[in-house]
Amino acid sequence: MQKHNQKEHLYKLLVIGDLGVGKTSIIKRYVHQNFSPHYRATIGVDFALKVLNWDAETVVRLQLWDIAGQERFGNMTRVYYREAMGAFIVFDITRPATFEAVTKWKEDLDSKLVLPNGKPVPTVLLANKCDQGIDVLMNNGIKMDQFCKENGFVGWFETSAKAHVWHVDFRLSPSGMRDVHLYPFHAFVGLVPSAFPNPVKWKI
Repeated sequence: MQKHNQKEHLYKLLVIGDLGVGKTSIIKRYVHQNFSPHYRATIGVDFALKVLNWDAETVVRLQLWDIAGQERFGNMTRVYYREAMGAFIVFDITRPATFEAVTKWKEDLDSKLVLPNGKPVPTVLLANKCDQGIDVLMNNGIKMDQFCKENGFVGWFETSAKAHVWHVDFRLSPSGMRDVHLYPFHAFVGLVPSAFPNPVKWKI
């Protein structure tokens, strides 16, 4: 329960990427702590809210917008993207075509949404389904770092909603990310504090 003297921070975060890469599963695992193996495509956009009683003075509300994979080809993304403070682009490491589509999603995002200072919205890349035996972090870490640098991502994570795995590449942050929670959503503000007005001090 929120106390009267607590400050509240609301952050809208987009979760985008091709159809079937696991966006909804990642969000459900994070927000509701469950996973369903039964696939059901998102129609349009879905929402989830994660409320974090961060400390005695702070409540953080993460508003997660789960945008359907086919929406990149429509005009509604401009509406969905509006006022977002950051984004996650998800790909499935077992389906190379979904990685190839990542740059298209980034281009779509950057063409339709910028921060008030005119800069692109900070975006994190999620390499999902790392439980499938393809170790992106160990085998392609340097390439992934370079890809993120060349394409304007602030960082990347390996994830698995099924196996409840969240791997952080600590090289992304020289400022002491080693104590951060291994959820990308928690880590986001730690990676890109300049994106947030009145940023919360993220500590675990």
